[in-house]
Amino acid sequence: MRLIYARELTKEEREILQQSLKSSDGFRVRRAQMILMSADEHLKVAEIGRRVGCQGQAVRVAIHAFHAKGVACLEAGSHARHGDQRAFDEAAREQLRRLTEQSPREWGYATSLWTLDLLARVSFEQGLTDRLVTGETVRATLKAMGITWQRAKHWITSPDANYTVKKTTRLAEGTG
Repeated sequence: MRLIYARELTKEEREILQQSLKSSDGFRVRRAQMILMSADEHLKVAEIGRRVGCQGQAVRVAIHAFHAKGVACLEAGSHARHGDQRAFDEAAREQLRRLTEQSPREWGYATSLWTLDLLARVSFEQGLTDRLVTGETVRATLKAMGITWQRAKHWITSPDANYTVKKTTRLAEGTG
């Protein structure tokens, strides 16, 4: 592996790095130590890592960051993913909306009620998503679109004219 050292420091950079050694932010202190040891003492990455208490790769990352950003590398960056992480893009969301308005029977399934997992499967089969997602992902996507998903309810009907009265009476008595 090629040896790597921090470039020569300017007067302003050195002052900022020295001040950073007194910071209450551990990340800032370690980065400043790494860069100063590399620039001033020309220590190898492994030796700096041993002194600071980290892996050599962390030292390499710090030195590369210093070369790329200068003393701005002393600020910890975000660990958040920056790309769009949604499973359904805008076009796929609209297709998902239309899919919920159709019957699963139209897609070859033996049920007339959508489940979230079935919507996920059909979405994948139709190319709306690039991988098979979970029913929870579909639920969250629908919620973001303003569609609330509720479990399908089966309503019992009867030709008996007195069905409602009988059912109400049984429920009141606790037998139904």
